[in-house]
Amino acid sequence: MRIGLLTEGGYPYVSGDASLWCDRLVRGLRQHEFDLYALSRSERQVNEGWVELPPQVDRVRTAPLWTAGDDGAGYGRRARRRFDECFGELAAALCAGVPEGARQPSETFPHRSGEDRALEADRFSRALYGLAELARDEGGLPDALRSERAVRALERACRAPGAARPAREARVPDLLTVAARLEHALRPLSFGWYEDDALGSADLCHAASGGAAALVGLVARHFFGVPLLVTEYGVRLRTHYLTSGAGPTATAAPCVRSLLAAFHGMLATEVYRQAACLTPGNAHARRWQERCGADRDKLHTVYPGMDAAPFAEVGEAPDCADPDTLLWVGRVDPAKDLVSLLHAFAEVRKEEPKTRLRIVATAVGPEGEAYLGHCRMLAAQLFPDEAEGPYAMGDNPVSFEEIGGPETPTVADAYAAGGVTVLSSVVEGFPVGLVEAMLCGRATVSTDVGAVVEVIGGTGLVVPPRNPRALAEACVTLLRDPERRARLGAAARARALELFTVEQSVKAFHGIYLEIISRSPVDRAALDRAGEPLPFAVPAEARLPGRWTGRASRIAARGGPGWAAGAPVRPTAPVAGPTTTEGAR
Repeated sequence: MRIGLLTEGGYPYVSGDASLWCDRLVRGLRQHEFDLYALSRSERQVNEGWVELPPQVDRVRTAPLWTAGDDGAGYGRRARRRFDECFGELAAALCAGVPEGARQPSETFPHRSGEDRALEADRFSRALYGLAELARDEGGLPDALRSERAVRALERACRAPGAARPAREARVPDLLTVAARLEHALRPLSFGWYEDDALGSADLCHAASGGAAALVGLVARHFFGVPLLVTEYGVRLRTHYLTSGAGPTATAAPCVRSLLAAFHGMLATEVYRQAACLTPGNAHARRWQERCGADRDKLHTVYPGMDAAPFAEVGEAPDCADPDTLLWVGRVDPAKDLVSLLHAFAEVRKEEPKTRLRIVATAVGPEGEAYLGHCRMLAAQLFPDEAEGPYAMGDNPVSFEEIGGPETPTVADAYAAGGVTVLSSVVEGFPVGLVEAMLCGRATVSTDVGAVVEVIGGTGLVVPPRNPRALAEACVTLLRDPERRARLGAAARARALELFTVEQSVKAFHGIYLEIISRSPVDRAALDRAGEPLPFAVPAEARLPGRWTGRASRIAARGGPGWAAGAPVRPTAPVAGPTTTEGAR
């Protein structure tokens, strides 16, 4: 089976968000061939390079999201008419679907009836695929989306009868901002990937996130009928809602935020409607997808797989950790709320004076460095009699360490040193560090955020976020009860081995791949070199693994001009595209 793996700012880049689980998935499914279609988020990410790719990765094609492509194509009269029609439909759908005071994801269009919402969704999808066809036939879509024609189309839609109130309030500067943001969001429509020898040759597209990566899969499904699988560990629409007041739209007018929310809401609706299967990474993401319109029958929760091998020795060894040590491990940023943890530890010291807190921290970026410095200063202020200076950590009961240091050479060594592992976050998706602690057989105290309760499943203590007193009471409870710590740690390790290992994740995705292909195989005609159909060219067993599926059967099964009988199975040279770079393996 040939899988087109679609990523955004992730695999195969070294600094990618989803690099780890994608790499484990690809390496675990050695029986399949993978083509990577990777969207990069910054020039820095591109310069940092790729991770080492396994042999089952056949080829990699990349495209930047951080810069707009310019193929130099100009539109004639017919192409301009097509653009005006398609983009006008898109703008009209957005202006009619602007949320007015919506409070829940299911209320994306609260002022419209169910029939009207379905009509606008169909209008949006027709416009979206019309723009994709225009980009493939004529090129030049990024320039058109940045043009005055696009702004005028938005203005007409905002002034048209039936437009929602926030859209009617938009002014020309607001429309310029909306047009620029839509151009950025629609860049995947212009990539040179929608050919028979690219995404057209895939048996299945697997998007590693929603948003731009899923949009690529939507277009491949539209052009070639390739079924789409979408995995979301963090729902992209939720991320947009949470960050709409930050970044480029931080100072934007309410009408701008409303129009962009309408676009992302309609895109999520179309992705969930057209995807053959959705695999949320936890129940929290699953609930969001359901509230955003996903069909419950398409949803299959697949937890991200963790490599249990590095933690086996610690998890299976007798508990020799310091029973008076609390441990925190993770990447430092304000969402981890180390400030509340330090205040909670001050309360713990009043009850258990021998207790120490070890913070094994990795600071990323200026914000992380600044927050870590603030936490160091706070620790010195909370325990002034035990510090040698404003930033010194001499005899201070709080120590700040890094992985690779003499005390904690590996992550497993860090968990081995603590009697109780603490998570104090106020925002959390899937708590990877919590699973690592569970694999090490450690009792945990966590805040009730994200998928924490789902991961813990009764094997640890859970308290409300931003509540130092409750966090301190839970820590004291476990510090004073070694037998309970041991029971919870053993139960946590058993749960993690049952649900959160790489083997479980790979097995689940393998079964989902086969199920999708069995229900919605790609229908391609096998052609000879002259482009004529080859009768009986595809044997019935062509899609089943085994010795009987030889080279000729696989070539014929892929079909299409790019996979004609006798043609090479893989391209021997990079396939150029106006906004694409490729590395062929």
